[in-house]
Amino acid sequence: MSARGLILAGVDGDRTWRLQDYIGRGGYSALKKIIAEKIPAETVIAELKASSLRGRGGAGFPTGLKWSFMPRSFPGAKYLACNSDEGEPGTFKDRDILRYNPHSVIEGMTIAAYAMGCERGYNYIHGEIFEIYERFEEALAEAREAGLLGQKILGSDFSFELFAHHGYGAYICGEETALLESIEGKKGQPRFKPPFPASYGLYGKPTTINNTETFASVPFIINMGGESFLNLGKPNNGGTKLFSISGHVNRPGNYEIGMGTPFAELLEMAGGMRGGGKLKAVIPGGSSSPVLPAAVMMDCTMDYDSIAKAGSMLGSGAVIVMDETTCMVKALERLSYFYFEESCGQCTPCREGTGWLYRVVHRIENGLGRRDDLDLLNSVTGNIMGRTICALGDAASMPVQSFIKHFGSEFEYHIENKKCLVPPEVQYQGSQIYVSP
Repeated sequence: MSARGLILAGVDGDRTWRLQDYIGRGGYSALKKIIAEKIPAETVIAELKASSLRGRGGAGFPTGLKWSFMPRSFPGAKYLACNSDEGEPGTFKDRDILRYNPHSVIEGMTIAAYAMGCERGYNYIHGEIFEIYERFEEALAEAREAGLLGQKILGSDFSFELFAHHGYGAYICGEETALLESIEGKKGQPRFKPPFPASYGLYGKPTTINNTETFASVPFIINMGGESFLNLGKPNNGGTKLFSISGHVNRPGNYEIGMGTPFAELLEMAGGMRGGGKLKAVIPGGSSSPVLPAAVMMDCTMDYDSIAKAGSMLGSGAVIVMDETTCMVKALERLSYFYFEESCGQCTPCREGTGWLYRVVHRIENGLGRRDDLDLLNSVTGNIMGRTICALGDAASMPVQSFIKHFGSEFEYHIENKKCLVPPEVQYQGSQIYVSP
């Protein structure tokens, strides 16, 4: 962990996560301000829009706009959900927010509930980080005891109940509708859309879903104002963002920096290349985003627009750094295996296609590649993308396409020579790519 920026500023490991510590850092002042001044819900949403806060879970959709979709005049129950199902390889920022600053998420969700008229919310936490789930439960208990959650919050007419809900480690439950199915006690599989959650979500009621970091940013926006938050980043990419940097760097961890910061600066913050190695490639937004060669990545700034222009995605902000000891075929084999194992099997193109992708890359890596395998991989990805209910099929396909596009010569070498372009004795030193703390 690296404490910088807003969300992680002032935290000190496991010692400063409790309610009194958060209040000491100015916590819950945004919620108290909203309730004391009876700030209209429309004003809160307007500040979110002015901040240019975009969803920090991967899609990058404008948060204020998303909140405005919630039908405030709906007569029945409405729900709020936080997506803390952090299962993307290379991503470990949300668990640090919940570990070191859980009350920022609670306050952010409570403000969101006020703005959208929700009386109940759930934080869906990845099942393989159960100690984080237990910590969040403790934080919830502290907030309820202090009158910051529950009925008539801070003596007002506003009530909001918030609960933690843990998953069981299924990557597919990071997809928002599969997450809703899981909360309802069903098998975690994506729903057909439309209807979208804003009109038909949890238990068939209007529901808004945001990422952990998105909610944690909300109190700061209310306190400092949308425009000031925007100015911490760049136009259309407001505020700070947490980046989980891992791989062949000297100091892997989470770094909170302003949107639009050059990648070169982020790499320097992480201590530069491990052992003085030479940068070869970077996956800039989690394992599902296309890989970029070193020369391209060094010209990028860390924001949605710059990374998209370079041909990849900012995604969850998981930056996986690879040096020249990395065999790109072996790296893709590991990624393809992950998506093959994590496909829920609901859609035939994904269920069958991810298996094809893994098996073909596996045989190339193991000296059994065929001359037409690269064409076959491109054909399979083309038949998966855009033909599934959710984006897991695309997530499995984009790494394959980008690895072949940028590092096709390595794949060709494997096929022609039945061995890796990177000597095994060199490859061994760099094979341990750090992807989680």
